[in-house]
Amino acid sequence: MVIFLTVLFTIFIAEMGDKTQLLLVAMAGKYKIPHILTGTWLATVVLNLMAVGVGAALSSYLDMRVIKLVAGAAFFWFAFSALKGDEEEEEQQKEMKHSLGPILAIFGSFFIGELGDKTQLSAITLAANYTNHSLANAAAVFFGCTLGLILADLLGLIAGVALKSKIPARALNLLSFFIFAAFGVLSIIEAVRLMIG
Repeated sequence: MVIFLTVLFTIFIAEMGDKTQLLLVAMAGKYKIPHILTGTWLATVVLNLMAVGVGAALSSYLDMRVIKLVAGAAFFWFAFSALKGDEEEEEQQKEMKHSLGPILAIFGSFFIGELGDKTQLSAITLAANYTNHSLANAAAVFFGCTLGLILADLLGLIAGVALKSKIPARALNLLSFFIFAAFGVLSIIEAVRLMIG
């Protein structure tokens, strides 16, 4: 229980003010709450399984420069999609009513945004420190990481929902555009720094 609570608190603090929290603010203006929760929670589970299961070996197999470039491109795509007109968005929502389109889009943006981020690196470090080849410890780290990330990101979602009810849709779309575009620029800058080295 001590490992679980330590990991939960550490991940919750690490995620505060992180870009995925801000992404949830932006997503609240574009997607429905059940889609956001499903997409982000699925991404959280997969990311934490990777962090705990693969641990430090991730850095040996994944080139962070490529991940950051892909993340930058994805954020720019989400930025420009936030500027689409309301009518076009309504048409797309009708077309995707019975599909996983929004959930996959949310999963993808959240997954790419968190992959290799400080929260996932914290999870890898915690897994390396606490698992000690113990399945019970690995489970405690996984559940602590997952719950800590979900709780912190719920705060971002609540802020996004509150903004959505008080700010006109066009203004929220512009806010979403700037948030996504800023993260696109930051991801590409990080990739360039890694290339230069």
